[in-house]
Amino acid sequence: MTSPLSGVSPGVTGAWLESYDPGERLFVKIGSLSLESGQVLEDVTIAYQTWGTLNQAQDNAVLINHAMTGWSDVPGWWPSMVGPGLPFDTDKFFILCPNVIGGCQGSTGPSSIAPDGKRYGSRFPALTIRDMVAGEVAFSDALGIAKYRLSVGPSLGGMRALEWAIMWPERIGAICTIGSSAVATGDQIGTASIQIRAIKSDPHFLGGDYYESDQGPLDGLGIARRIAHLTYRTEAEMDVRFGRELQGDDTGRYAVESYLDHQASKLALRFDANTYISLTEAMNSHDVGRDRGGVAAALSAITVPVVVVSIDTDRLFPPRLQAEIADLVPLASELTTISSPFGHDGFLVEVEAVGEVIRHALTLG
Repeated sequence: MTSPLSGVSPGVTGAWLESYDPGERLFVKIGSLSLESGQVLEDVTIAYQTWGTLNQAQDNAVLINHAMTGWSDVPGWWPSMVGPGLPFDTDKFFILCPNVIGGCQGSTGPSSIAPDGKRYGSRFPALTIRDMVAGEVAFSDALGIAKYRLSVGPSLGGMRALEWAIMWPERIGAICTIGSSAVATGDQIGTASIQIRAIKSDPHFLGGDYYESDQGPLDGLGIARRIAHLTYRTEAEMDVRFGRELQGDDTGRYAVESYLDHQASKLALRFDANTYISLTEAMNSHDVGRDRGGVAAALSAITVPVVVVSIDTDRLFPPRLQAEIADLVPLASELTTISSPFGHDGFLVEVEAVGEVIRHALTLG
């Protein structure tokens, strides 16, 4: 792993993450960050990882914007995508992935220590997608990256890639948005609001100030993850894979219940409940048309090449949402639709098909 800048003081992760290793990270301080709300986030740390080498012309940098429960270690959540000869070819490109602000794997978030020496918890300010991009811009400035060949991401990462194209077109050659949208829908907000309610209803949530207690809101976080995971996959997969089969462990559970329990347990080992709420609420706020004359006006004003990828079975971000982007952005390529039985998670599973799109997008920047 190569970086143009040495890491500085690491961020502080939450008490419930101490058993989780998110991989080798570097850290950079970006100073204070003014948020859309008018609040200022002080002394912000960004955790990040890089692969490859920045060339002498400094024109081979690629920004990967991770998804909501992703983190800076791209091979850890997007396997077979980064490395020599792979879609993000480290023999050609300098790949960077920062952990988003509000995160819990090293970047400043609700579990971090605030300037007063206590964890933010319930005091952590509300974030928007544009705030996250502002943090990524400040991160890029700190590392001396003037321009990216490509800004790319799935889901939440695709939202940020779109905002890069609107807010900072001079700093990117192109973007690729995968399984994402220009605006959060009522269905997405409704489903997300139930997940947030589940976490906040956990008696161990303590209004968001649970870090010094013996137990965090793991049950609430687990319920939220179970709900979310069903939206990430498809009805057909759940029926074909599990159907009405029992787990066979004398618990009386159906096999699909055991599967969802496993997904909840995995997330609890590496994610903070307050971060889950913060990033979910930021996604709910997503609207590229806000204060820009509407979605159509905002997308029509984009001046960089845009590659839009859709998963045909995605029920969380249905293909019509990607078609809207491809139809309205002047320099958008024809919508690429990937066929997958795995729904929204198709961007993680269909690495060969997604990889071909990435290779193409990298030629546009």
